[in-house]
Amino acid sequence: MSLKLSSIVLDCHDPQKLSEFWSAAIGYNVTGVFNQYVVLNDPSRQGPALILQGVAEPRTGKNRMHWDWLAPSAEEQQAEIARLEELGATRVSELHEMGIQWCVMQDPEGNEFCVAAH
Repeated sequence: MSLKLSSIVLDCHDPQKLSEFWSAAIGYNVTGVFNQYVVLNDPSRQGPALILQGVAEPRTGKNRMHWDWLAPSAEEQQAEIARLEELGATRVSELHEMGIQWCVMQDPEGNEFCVAAH
């Protein structure tokens, strides 16, 4: 069997508002709004779609899965962290592990993701 990753679904409180952050953060375009879903797609069609799914229940605890974004250098990592903070992300913690500098961040609804550099 050969599977292809077609989409990543992120549960959230306000998919419309969160789509503003994620489209600016990763350069995806909003391509559809369907009931409680907002769909963002990679303009080059190379990456998987990001589907923001509105849910009623609040997020409790740490995400069980998150994204890691890799910057080409430590300088570019710091510039990217600053850009994401300007868009509404929050820096949570930083650590050096496995030869990689990690910055754990949260989107405006508190969903974790990492920005890393070798």
